[in-house]
Amino acid sequence: MPIRRMAIGAAVAVLSAVAVPAQAHTPADPPYIPPPGRITVDVVGANGSGCPQGTATVATASDNTAFTVTYSNYLAQTGAGSGGTDFRKNCQLALRIHVPQGFTYAIARADYRGFAHLQRGAYGQERANYYFQGNAQTARTTHQFNGPFSDNWQASDQTEYADLVWAPCGEERNLNVNTELRVYGGTSSPQALSFMSMDSTDGSVSTVYHFEWKECPVG
Repeated sequence: MPIRRMAIGAAVAVLSAVAVPAQAHTPADPPYIPPPGRITVDVVGANGSGCPQGTATVATASDNTAFTVTYSNYLAQTGAGSGGTDFRKNCQLALRIHVPQGFTYAIARADYRGFAHLQRGAYGQERANYYFQGNAQTARTTHQFNGPFSDNWQASDQTEYADLVWAPCGEERNLNVNTELRVYGGTSSPQALSFMSMDSTDGSVSTVYHFEWKECPVG
């Protein structure tokens, strides 16, 4: 898949108005100081029914605090006109994050968003986890939305500082990001359409991953 790279500014600011506030640091925590220089994120692999080739793009915030993933064809549905496998869509992205020498990063928080239309008795789920190439996968979190529901949705996963998983210093390893949407008809009518999307048809940001930074040990 061709490498996609973009830069953003205002998009992250727009989302921050509705996202869960960032984790507050206590005096016992190291200071949050993004490194100088330019951070880039390349999509080096994309697999899954939720992100056909060319439908997922990545952008980095100009202040090095976050990066975003925007999808254009990520929708799970059940009910009228749905295929047998349409109830579940997933995407695994392999991301190569280039950081200034002497620094390492962890993912402190992830904000997911989209739109859902769920009939009474139906429900949808958003699931996600992320891990570094060569490391064990982190626990998968699940957020559930119950019908009747027809609105934008948002879910956030936050990791305490002591539990952060840091990229190995001095190595370039892919960050693997796994997401999944599922929609179940439940007790709703089989002819009633329910769906849940993580796409961005209106041009807004769909997913934001927030960095935590620290300096690598000298030597």
